[in-house]
Amino acid sequence: MDILKNTHREITPLSPEDSFLVFDRVKEDFDFPIHFHPEFELNFIHNGKGVKRIVGDNMEEIDDIELVLVGPNLHHGWITHNCKSKSIHEITIQFDENLFTQDFLRRRIMKPIRDMFKRSVHGILFSKKTASMLYDRIAQVSRLDGMDYFLELISILHDLANSRNQRLLSTYTVNRENFENSDNIKTVYEYVQRNFSEKITLSEVSEIVNMSNVSFNRFMKKRTGKTFVDYVNDVRIGYASMWLLEKDNTISEIAFNCGFNNIANFNRVFKKLKKCTPTQYKNEFSGIKRIL
Repeated sequence: MDILKNTHREITPLSPEDSFLVFDRVKEDFDFPIHFHPEFELNFIHNGKGVKRIVGDNMEEIDDIELVLVGPNLHHGWITHNCKSKSIHEITIQFDENLFTQDFLRRRIMKPIRDMFKRSVHGILFSKKTASMLYDRIAQVSRLDGMDYFLELISILHDLANSRNQRLLSTYTVNRENFENSDNIKTVYEYVQRNFSEKITLSEVSEIVNMSNVSFNRFMKKRTGKTFVDYVNDVRIGYASMWLLEKDNTISEIAFNCGFNNIANFNRVFKKLKKCTPTQYKNEFSGIKRIL
């Protein structure tokens, strides 16, 4: 399909040791491109009337409130479109497709969730009633810790699985054969995650995946929409953004810990990606981002 040519694989900040990514914030618009990733994504939106939702081959203008579960590697995204609200509340929960093992999902008690995961390859839109009923619980998820979070998420997934008036969105499902070289992307991702605080060269990573520098950069551009240098900077700024909110370190310390040896370069790259300075980001961010 044509949409496959215009979308990119998102590299989420979840490491093999992490369970979930929770992102809760109020925003004025949607500026993230259509993308896909191997993680499940539960996306809740409030005050989003007029936003355009794209899931697989389905495109619709959404109402004031909605809740969608997107399965692994299904293309998706939300575009501001006709939305006039300046306070769109978005809560995104991502978790690895292997977090719940097949042995666990085969248990009778997990059947509703197992069946829902199978349906999610199309993307599932839950009813407005279901979204409204679960709003408070989903909004509290980012404030829970450890096992409390895990148990509450399972409870929410169970209630979603048993809810009425679910609607499948996309008419097509994802064929894993479409994602050639996914092992190479995973290798690059894991290497950068381990070494982003150090100097990383294009040559050393190209060698790891047995490609020439030119072929590797072309591969990265095709799979992520970024050059390798831009991708590494994206990962580093992602960690910097998280640490600016969660740690008491100085901006210079955070820049150094993220692999930037030059504070001026860090400020330049940060402002390019986040549209504000690190200080402004730290002072003005009105959301929650947590990895558990």
